[in-house]
Amino acid sequence: MASIAIPTRSETLGLYRALLRTARQFRDYNIREYTKRRTIDAFRNNQNLTDSSSVSAAYSDGKAQLEVAKRQAIVYSMYAPKVKSVMEIKQA
Repeated sequence: MASIAIPTRSETLGLYRALLRTARQFRDYNIREYTKRRTIDAFRNNQNLTDSSSVSAAYSDGKAQLEVAKRQAIVYSMYAPKVKSVMEIKQA
């Protein structure tokens, strides 16, 4: 049976940062905040995983989510709203 490669701490943190960077690429406030919140929640839920297979599965799921988010950021940038969100106006 082949051993499962467990991602290192730096790989995991790199994935976390990449997901948050991708979230910042969304121009729409609601989508940007949803992506950011979902990333943070997923990493908090999985921080106590100890089984190597579940850690590897969570990491590979995160990598898949990163690829989806990158594609969505490109598509959403083509159809970005012209008007700012109320939340964005409030923060300015």
